[in-house]
Amino acid sequence: MKKRIQFSLVYRDMWQSSGKFQPRKDQLERIAPVIIDMGVFDRVETNGGAFEQVNLLAGENPNAAVRAFCKPFNEAGIKTHMLDRGLNALRMYPVPDDVRELQYKVKHAQGVDIPRIFCGLNDVRNIIPSIKWAKAAGMTPQATLCITTSPIHTVEYYSAIADEVIAAGAEEICLKDMAGIGQPALLGALTKAIKTKHPDIIIQYHGHSGPGLSMASILEVCNNGADVIDTAIEPLSWGKVHPDIISVQSMLKNEGFEVKEINMNAYMQARSLTQEFIDDWLGYFINPGNKHMSSLLLGCGLPGGMMGSMMADLAGIHGVINSTLKAKGQPELTTDEILVKLFDEVAYVWPRVGYPPLVTPFSQYVKNIALMNLLTMAQGKGRFVMMDDSMWGMILGKSGKIPGTIDPELVELAKKQGREFTTADPHTLLENALPGFSA
Repeated sequence: MKKRIQFSLVYRDMWQSSGKFQPRKDQLERIAPVIIDMGVFDRVETNGGAFEQVNLLAGENPNAAVRAFCKPFNEAGIKTHMLDRGLNALRMYPVPDDVRELQYKVKHAQGVDIPRIFCGLNDVRNIIPSIKWAKAAGMTPQATLCITTSPIHTVEYYSAIADEVIAAGAEEICLKDMAGIGQPALLGALTKAIKTKHPDIIIQYHGHSGPGLSMASILEVCNNGADVIDTAIEPLSWGKVHPDIISVQSMLKNEGFEVKEINMNAYMQARSLTQEFIDDWLGYFINPGNKHMSSLLLGCGLPGGMMGSMMADLAGIHGVINSTLKAKGQPELTTDEILVKLFDEVAYVWPRVGYPPLVTPFSQYVKNIALMNLLTMAQGKGRFVMMDDSMWGMILGKSGKIPGTIDPELVELAKKQGREFTTADPHTLLENALPGFSA
């Protein structure tokens, strides 16, 4: 019998990878005991990422929802974890140090055990302060490697980052394969490299199922020393989300790993409740395409978590582009044709902005640049004409060090527009904000 593999249910990410909505507090209170009864999960992702924003948009108090959802897991000895955007905390833009530090005290008080701290650029300057603040607040800091496939993102590149964050106090490492495009062989080699050097560090693998590589990746990381695997349940498993716990448990059990059994009665009840919650929202915000896997994602590398918003944005741009083409007497584009054009344009833009791993918020920035390029090219204006300060902020280094090299065309364009590049530590560019909130 091989080592025991633990399973985590990424209940928050299940919903937000399918559509930008979230069960209410009363619904979360109903599902928690059933998740516990499944008997297979050692961890549950309860909040973070877009959870708080979505709750607010729905008129819900996210603080009350997090407390209510975490409480049953705390009492059952199941670890709770959250998604933490490092420099951006729970937002889409940089957050001052004093607010970030306070966040960990608040989240720990709400019942959250483990923050998954990530920087979309893998800049350790955005991760290390959070490791220290989380540890001081009594939490278990999990530092994250945002996985992608490019000439830059090698085993050596990721291993060096792991060494730095572990030296800074990270007790766990997450391999965050948010687009599911991490190649299984690389993920296995990376897991082995980290475990060989740091045998006591827990490694958790988080891989979306969109492009179809995730099951092979899970097998590779487990056979090379991974400890925890993120999974989902029906009716929000597979598609652009995560592999289902039933399949993952079966595969690893037959590979000889020690795994917990699944209480299928509880699984079916959780499945039914989740569908009930979807029906309560009348299926709003779930794009039907999110239920399907697509190998096209291997080319553009866009993550499952943003597919819903991307399809909505694309629909608007699609109409404008077709109106422009029609006015020129040119054939209009079908939905499939515009989608392929977008994926191709992301693949064009991505290396030119320095290969930032495509995770929030940089996936949105790269996607938005590509979308605007499609529009302005259809209008005959060329590329890189419509870019806002957030997109430029990524390119200029205001959010952290870009892994690759910025294309000379963009460097020259920045100079023409009077924009300056920076190598400053991003969090030093922000002034503390809490005094401004005091009476």
